[in-house]
Amino acid sequence: MIAKKLILCCAVTLTAGPALAQVELKTYADRDGYLDVQKLTCAQLANTFQEDADYLAAWYSGWYNGLAKKHVMQVARAKSLQHEVIVHCKANPGKKIIEAIDVVFKDYRTAGTKMKK
Repeated sequence: MIAKKLILCCAVTLTAGPALAQVELKTYADRDGYLDVQKLTCAQLANTFQEDADYLAAWYSGWYNGLAKKHVMQVARAKSLQHEVIVHCKANPGKKIIEAIDVVFKDYRTAGTKMKK
């Protein structure tokens, strides 16, 4: 019984991270209100509200699709990729979001999905 409680206590301790107060995305903007999306970090993404993370995901999706000259979006895939980016960012808070996106897209392509150019 004591061993089970000890294991449970250790599991809770390992999964509990430091509690950070969430901030609005605009907190990371310059004095003119602009966000440099190429400099935003995973820690900043993890520290913002979900609706702001969703907004950023939509922006990055549009940016990358624009670069690829794509004009369509598969919603389920976009949500799945957003989740993977957030998971990667939580594990790598020092990375830039664009680096996390690159890793997730490479993993996605390696898994057998071809991305149109």
